[in-house]
Amino acid sequence: MDRARAEARLGIERGDGGPFGALVVQGDEIISRSHNEVLLRRDPTAHAEILAIRSAARVLGRPHLHDCVLYTTCEPCPMCLGAVAWARIPRLYYGCTRNDAEKIGFSDRRIYSLIRDEADAVSLTRIPLGRISCLSLFEEWRRRKDSVVY
Repeated sequence: MDRARAEARLGIERGDGGPFGALVVQGDEIISRSHNEVLLRRDPTAHAEILAIRSAARVLGRPHLHDCVLYTTCEPCPMCLGAVAWARIPRLYYGCTRNDAEKIGFSDRRIYSLIRDEADAVSLTRIPLGRISCLSLFEEWRRRKDSVVY
């Protein structure tokens, strides 16, 4: 989680996007790491998790990451959670909750309301990890005068 927080901090410092970082790990090896680049790329899908998953799939040469784990500084939004499911990542560790993200302006409540049908649940073990230390990144981002909520 320390490396995911470092990625988030890098994104904050560069002004690339919100205070989010992610990495994909296979065994003891970091396969990919990324931070949110929505503002840098002018791309609403350039979330840390999406970028890390795309990179890991390229590095490993396959779309399914069934033997990998995702670490992210915040509970994934529905789009990123979908990418986790499509990549078949069986486990993710997250720092802040989606409620924490909502408190600093990143609400995905409307997206969840679109997908309430919950037809087929995906088996995914989700484990909170390091929330307090990840919350400090949110606070750091919120205090910046140039932070942009999107």
